[in-house]
Amino acid sequence: MTTASKVERIVISIAALIASIFVGGIVVLAAGFVAECSQPVLFFPGVGYSCYNPVSVYLELFTGPFSNAGVFGETLQQTTILLLTGLSVALAFRAGLFNIGTQGQFVMGSMATAITVPLLAPSLPGGLAGGLILIPLGLFVGALIGGLYGAIPGALKAYAEANEVITTIMLNFVATFLSLLIVSTWFKDPNSTNNTQTARIPDYAMLDSSVFPGDFSLVALAIALTLVAAMTWFLARTAFGYDLRISGIQEGAAAYSGVSAKKMTVISMGLSGALGGIAGAVYILMVTGRWMPTAPAFGFDGITVSILAGNNPVGAIFAAFLFGMLKVGRVAIDFNLDVPSQLVGVLRGLIILFVAMPEFFRMLGTRFNVGSKTAVATDGGEDQ
Repeated sequence: MTTASKVERIVISIAALIASIFVGGIVVLAAGFVAECSQPVLFFPGVGYSCYNPVSVYLELFTGPFSNAGVFGETLQQTTILLLTGLSVALAFRAGLFNIGTQGQFVMGSMATAITVPLLAPSLPGGLAGGLILIPLGLFVGALIGGLYGAIPGALKAYAEANEVITTIMLNFVATFLSLLIVSTWFKDPNSTNNTQTARIPDYAMLDSSVFPGDFSLVALAIALTLVAAMTWFLARTAFGYDLRISGIQEGAAAYSGVSAKKMTVISMGLSGALGGIAGAVYILMVTGRWMPTAPAFGFDGITVSILAGNNPVGAIFAAFLFGMLKVGRVAIDFNLDVPSQLVGVLRGLIILFVAMPEFFRMLGTRFNVGSKTAVATDGGEDQ
């Protein structure tokens, strides 16, 4: 597999974003021509009136998430969890595996944290001392259960030759119904008669959210950024990380050097699942304070973050922030503009589409004598 230079990868990503914004603007404008509204915002001679102004939509989309401290905190909240699930998917990708099961690992990790922390809280001291014990414990339990759940499709691929795409998809459904069964049967909050949910985690065991209004913790963001640094170092500076990357790039060469492909598959999926489980734990400890059956699709969104970042841990920071903005921007558009929020989903899909086809932009660059004529890959690896 050949790779582009770091500069080329950055240029390609920027070009893809610009192209997606341009095409998305055309889509918004076209949708405005067929929509019905009482006050059209644009008129084109010979064409007609448009109900939507692409400039206004993009301004609201990209400035809405910064409109006040509370909304910005929500943007950072989304960014933090998306960064963790993006790292989960990226790690599997770097090992040559496609983990579509991060959502299931997210659900299982969140359930484990939501059960363990309230269960142990009465036997531990309260206040700061209790929080210093329960928060790391909740994160550890989430990582452990998420990792074990991620190792299942890894073992099935390694020892039963089961395709990890199929098994991870199926295990997402298993996680949803298994967690619902476990909570409703053994760990349902006795004070909740109508809703299936766990008991609430004590406030002192929640990640602190005193800096920003709402449910965002700088501690959670610091944890995510620490994991970015750790994963970057692990992949680039350790022998095991090198074996993991080589097994994803060239399995035959890895086997020739003594790396066990089966062992690496199980461990890689386990580590990927652990990151997904940590994301679930952070979601419980920072946002909801209890497990509920309506978990957002952070695991699936992590796939888009990883693709946009080229499976690079550092790139995932910017990709997660962008998609966090898009998520919050959708709410801002709902609140301030008479534009269907589904259009934001179209804009996000266009970004993914354009970033996922780097060879198209390489060919454009070659056509106009810009950049290298070497094929491009989005594996996020080091330059060869």
